[in-house]
Amino acid sequence: MNVEQKIPDAETRRRNVERLRESNRQLDIFGLALDELIAMAEVELCRQRRQRMERKYNGAKQKVEE
Repeated sequence: MNVEQKIPDAETRRRNVERLRESNRQLDIFGLALDELIAMAEVELCRQRRQRMERKYNGAKQKVEE
């Protein structure tokens, strides 16, 4: 039971290649959007960490001054 693979005609191949290229472009754009979101999340995490450390050290500094 061998199934013969039929080679598509030139027009079908051209359309398929163009669809694959478009999919690739969309995936590239989506990947860049994800990179931006990750970068934004990292910035927010750094900001939160800095705020926690500032509160911690400012609180310790106030206790020492008392």
